[in-house]
Amino acid sequence: MGASAAAPAPGPGGAGTAPTLLLAVHGTRDPRGTAAARALARAVARRTGAPVRLGFADVLAPDVGEAAAAVDGPLVVVPAFLAAGYHVRVDIPGQLARVGRAGAPLTPALGGDDRLITAAARRLRQSGRRPGDAVVLAAAGSSDPAARAEVAEAAARLAAHLDTPVAAAYVATARPSVPEAVARLRAEGAARVAVAAWLLAPGLFHQRLSDAGADTVAAPLCPDPAVVDIVAARYHAGVHTAV
Repeated sequence: MGASAAAPAPGPGGAGTAPTLLLAVHGTRDPRGTAAARALARAVARRTGAPVRLGFADVLAPDVGEAAAAVDGPLVVVPAFLAAGYHVRVDIPGQLARVGRAGAPLTPALGGDDRLITAAARRLRQSGRRPGDAVVLAAAGSSDPAARAEVAEAAARLAAHLDTPVAAAYVATARPSVPEAVARLRAEGAARVAVAAWLLAPGLFHQRLSDAGADTVAAPLCPDPAVVDIVAARYHAGVHTAV
């Protein structure tokens, strides 16, 4: 299956061609995660009317540089990541530089947008979370302290939205792990614990949450319309920056 998600579309005012939106995702060997990334690319193409290509920061091909090299003309790179960890700060810029596209606008990661907090709360309700349940925000994990700080900040924003404390925890790499956070909340007296998935797509990481000991586990954020909205907004801001 090719990386292109949409044919070129007319640019603003019908003149020329809109810059290509290069959607940079992590990459996974789980076909459900790849299918979710392709579905997101198609939805963003419909929303923006722009040509959209998919590039992988890791695991799969084409990588972001290879996808960028296949684009004739301007492009805007939108990293579909929830925090600006190593892949966003180092891998993606490096892959773009390798093919001579270092000057392409690279937008911020998605996690700082409050629409994702609303989406995470919506997913929690859909999973069966009840008022009064303790909440864990489960992120993928990173060795980058700045990325972990972004997760902690997201947990604080979700806590404000729900008006209840939210503990940040990680599926891999960082501590506390999600099972540790769930166990701590139970030790502190929580009768029920709900896990909000700070993950974009299904796959191994989300599957691990079912073994964390929580009463409910929310679905990943995709395909919530908020993700499409944010990617489209990042793209339009990137086009404005390029102009």
